[in-house]
Amino acid sequence: MAKKNAMKSYRLVDILSKPNKYKNLIVKGWVRTFRGNRFIALNDGSTIENLQCIVNFEQTDESLLKKINTGAALEIEGELIKSLGKGQSVELLVKSIIILGEANPEKYPIQPKKHSFEFLREKAHLRVRTATFSSVMRIRSMLSFAIHQFFQEKGFCYIHTPIITGNDAEGAGEMFRVTVLDPKNPELNDEGNVDFKNDFFGKETSLTVSGQLEAETYAQGLGNVYTFGPTFRAENSNTTRHLAEFWMIEPEMAFCDLDENMNVAEEFIKYTLSYILERCEKDLIFLDQRFVNEENSKPKNERSQMGLIEKIKFVVDNNFKRVSYTEAIEILKKSKPNRKGKFKYIIEEWGTDLQSEHERFLVEKYFKTPVILFDYPAKIKAFYMRINEDKKTVSAMDILFPDIGEIVGGSQREERLEVLEKRIEKMGIDRDELWWYLDLRRFGSTPHSGFGLGFERLVQFATGMSNIRDVIPFPRTPQNASF
Repeated sequence: MAKKNAMKSYRLVDILSKPNKYKNLIVKGWVRTFRGNRFIALNDGSTIENLQCIVNFEQTDESLLKKINTGAALEIEGELIKSLGKGQSVELLVKSIIILGEANPEKYPIQPKKHSFEFLREKAHLRVRTATFSSVMRIRSMLSFAIHQFFQEKGFCYIHTPIITGNDAEGAGEMFRVTVLDPKNPELNDEGNVDFKNDFFGKETSLTVSGQLEAETYAQGLGNVYTFGPTFRAENSNTTRHLAEFWMIEPEMAFCDLDENMNVAEEFIKYTLSYILERCEKDLIFLDQRFVNEENSKPKNERSQMGLIEKIKFVVDNNFKRVSYTEAIEILKKSKPNRKGKFKYIIEEWGTDLQSEHERFLVEKYFKTPVILFDYPAKIKAFYMRINEDKKTVSAMDILFPDIGEIVGGSQREERLEVLEKRIEKMGIDRDELWWYLDLRRFGSTPHSGFGLGFERLVQFATGMSNIRDVIPFPRTPQNASF
């Protein structure tokens, strides 16, 4: 084994973007493939592209060659030259190789062949070594940065809302209980129920399903804030759209009505997607091709009407159509799929909660542009949404995308104390648990608005992945917490 070189090493993304800048250099990465004892495809995770490294096998120790297997980590010194073959612009003539970490080919599970996503989920600690998952995670990282940059440029204050909470926000889902009580023999109160007064926090607590209510408190002192953090729902839902642990982006804005809320949400989405279009071209081209291949394997009537990059540009380049819920219901009632019984859920009356098929029809078939629906029936929305003058609807809005339907949900919040109190009472919510939330309406209440966006849903849209478990490093789903 050669002695370690003190020469600086370079990332592949830098080398391949400006190859004329480099000549003699060191690269480090993992072996994707090794063909004919001569051609190493090396990748360091910084780019979708591999660097082809040419080995003079006649002058290389045979015992070293045997260790150059898929998954092995190498340090390679060589000369960067213009490639004589097809498939790459430059290649590295190898002068020396150091094996940094071996990978037994009989045991290493990620081999240079097509693996099912189901198989790769079982190998979540290694799947990022594949081209698909490394691309997805680079885009996820870029989207995350773009989110912070958007809000920081607009003067929002980043707030860390609590992960452990004593409220369930809007009753948004089953919650994971947080407790230090004896799981086998917890102390009981006089009514025979678990006595949470003796628990760590002196009350029943859970992992948060939303940081919205807490973010509202800081919006009422700082003006515009946002929270971007993990949230949890203990729903036994094994679907391609649900996770037990996921990340939420939730801005809250004081002195902001529903119209301005919709403006910010549309601007935010266009900013983040434009950001990756500009900076993730090669990853998106790769994922676009994967998306097309996947769609072509489906029955014709189930295929997406647009490619991946086309979908992203569809959102970025079009003004979002703003449509009231009432108008949308009339459109859907009269639509051909509804009249012909093609919808799984037939629209019969005002007040129906829309399903993904209805939302997609409005976006893909009727308006052919992203849609913002607003002024929903009060009975199907959360207690904190502002009641409109008609007393039937609330100042709520949802943003609808192609292929997935709803991606953003938001509203103007109810700032009138007496109206909010009546709403809480009507919905059977314990007002004592929300005393601090009601205080915001007692002391300097303002019109204010906000929205929520599930980060993984955005990553899923931007990468074309069909299963949400494939856009988060370690998915938490029912019966799965292996890593």
